[in-house]
Order: sequence, then C-alpha cells, then structure tokens
Amino acid sequence: MSPLANRSLTLLFLLLATPAFAGGEITVERSTVQDLKAVFATVETADVINARARIGGTLSRLSVDEGSPVSKGQIIARVSDAKLKLRMNALKARLQSVKSRRDLARTALDRAEKLFKSGTIAQKRLDEAKTALVVVEREFVALGADLAVISEQQDEGVVLAPVDGRVTKVHVTEGSVVLPGETIATIVAKGFVLRLMLPERHARFIALGDTVQIGKRGLAADGAIARSGTIIQVYPELRQGRVVADVAVDGLGDFFVGERVRVYIGTGKRQTIIIPASYAFLRYGLTFVRLKDGGDVVVQPGRLTPEGVEILSGLNPGDVLVEIDDK
Repeated sequence: MSPLANRSLTLLFLLLATPAFAGGEITVERSTVQDLKAVFATVETADVINARARIGGTLSRLSVDEGSPVSKGQIIARVSDAKLKLRMNALKARLQSVKSRRDLARTALDRAEKLFKSGTIAQKRLDEAKTALVVVEREFVALGADLAVISEQQDEGVVLAPVDGRVTKVHVTEGSVVLPGETIATIVAKGFVLRLMLPERHARFIALGDTVQIGKRGLAADGAIARSGTIIQVYPELRQGRVVADVAVDGLGDFFVGERVRVYIGTGKRQTIIIPASYAFLRYGLTFVRLKDGGDVVVQPGRLTPEGVEILSGLNPGDVLVEIDDK
C-alpha cells in the first residue's frame, strides 16, 4: 500500500473513532474525483548559462566554487595576459615620443608663421610646417586609440556572472591557461522547476495549467502533501517513451539541482460517492452509516479526500444519512 493510502487510512480511523454531534443529515450523491498517482519528479532549472573567458591568458583569480550563489555582474574570475601589459607600456612610451614631436611641430609652426609675416620664408615652408603638425597630431590620436583598445582588453579579463543564480560546476582552477571563449563556470538561473517524466500512457492526462500535489522533501517522506504546483510546459516530443512536463512550484530555491521529489498527478476522473467522515462510525471492526429510517448499513470506505471519505460500496445515490452522537 502506498504512503498516501496509509496516511489516508490512519486519518480515517481517527475520524471514525471521534464522537460527532447529532442533528445533521445529507443525501448521498455521486461526485467526480480525480485519481492520483505518485511519481517522482526531478528538480531542474529551465536556464543554464556558461560564464566564459573573453580573452586568453592565465586564470589569476577564481572567487566561486560549486554551490556558490552569484548575482548578475558579480566578478567570479579574472584572466590575466602578461603580453597586454607589455604592449600597453610600449604604447605609452610611443605616445610620449609622439607627444614630444607634436610639441616640437607646434613650435616649428609658430616660428614659421612669424618668419612668413616678416617675409623671410616662402609660403611653401609655412605649408610644410602646418602639414607636419597635422601628421603628428593624427599619429598621436591613433596611438591613443590603440592604448584604449589594450585597456579594454585588460578589462575583458574580468569574468562576470551573466545572471542571478547558483554555480553548479567550475571547469578550471587558478593558474590554468584558458583560451578565448572557454567556459569558466556553469550557472543555473534562479527559478527552478520540477521535471516530470511519465510513461507514454499518461500523455493524454497531462495538460497545461493542471494542478499537481507535491509531497514533503525527501524520499523517505510519509506521503503528506506539502504544497501544490502548476504544469507550465508539456514538451511535444517523447523521450525514450516518456512524456516530459515542467511544474512550477514556489520555494524550490533551496533544493539541490537533480534532487527527486514525490509528486501526485491526476490519471483520470471517475464517479464515486463521498460523504463527510463524521457520518461513518466503527462497530465490531466494521464501518457503518445510519440511514434516516433508523437502519445501520455496513459500508466499505476508500481513500480520504479533502471533501470527506470515499465509499466504495454499501450506499446508493439518494440515500439519506443522519449524523449520530452515540457511536
């Protein structure tokens, strides 16, 4: 017998053994109930993102490990390339040289303008001085742009977390040589789901928006219902003869990815009789109900539902039951 059935029977016996107050009566009617089947679902994440290195070099710092929570934009690693620093130093030296040449060209142009005004030099000499200054200034701007590129490449050595989530795997260690585009860490985004994989015969019972019952955490749970969830996606492709569906459940953030959870899903609807448990009572080890005409009838109780106890046999629609206090 399943844990859910054991729990239902225990609750049923407790209810039947509890004295009830007289004065109520009900008419037996058929109700539509949904059969629940216990299956296992796996905690999964809908989004898995890789944090990658943008430049090649040596991993000089790693600040996360498996299981570490991260937020978007958080620094999780740093890649260093010694050649970038050398290139930057060389560019800075060239920039200083060009800056000195630019100052000299400006001085030469000022002198040429004064000499031209006094008629000492020709227009050609003045134009040559202007052109020399323009060339040096453009060279200075080009070197500044190259220096900005090297600086940006150094900044790209910082590996940032692309989303809020949790690190599930770190692929490198400090001191490792990494290439551009290599994965540093795998991050699962926040927002976990329960993934169901059901036999193909259950495909016709699964629909988007259906509510499922979630058992308590742990495989050794007693079958008690802890929370409910909603089916948010049913995948159109069968995987190895199984239909796959995702269930959204609040409060899965503290679960392990891959952890198994007991789930109760509907496998079809049927007609049955359900009465409040207080209308049934135990006598000589049997379950009885009292009809309005005063006769007691033996019934076969089934599972306990939120509406009451299911009656498998002994009653017919239209029977009128009364609640008694001398059980």
